[in-house]
Amino acid sequence: MPTKKAEATWKGDLKSGNGTMKLESGSYEGEFSFATRFGDKAGTNPEELIGAAHAGCFSMAFSNELDKAGFTPNSVKTRAEVTLNGDKAAITTIKLITKGDVPEIGNKKFQEIAQAAKKGCPVSKALTGVDIEVDATLV
Repeated sequence: MPTKKAEATWKGDLKSGNGTMKLESGSYEGEFSFATRFGDKAGTNPEELIGAAHAGCFSMAFSNELDKAGFTPNSVKTRAEVTLNGDKAAITTIKLITKGDVPEIGNKKFQEIAQAAKKGCPVSKALTGVDIEVDATLV
């Protein structure tokens, strides 16, 4: 398996400094700061990027688990809500809100497979110190 890379540069102190993050692929490069992370200033932050990675990974894992169970999804769309507790300097919760358009599956089986996907998702495995919740809706 390949090793994927990303990099970040920070300049200055925590509260008045700023930085950039970029992906090796060149598909993303953006600025971040204390205000984009802990305030409401426009811009990205590490938690947003973790959320994007987790949503993408979970959608792929869920689609794979559905396929292995004999169900071909038309689509799986996931939003990740990443909660950062600034007082503890910790990501405490990630809620994966997913909607699956999956023909010929009942809700009970859909929910079971969603939980299996959460356990099997490589990003979920990497974030075992975080409470990960799944809210799965069959559409």
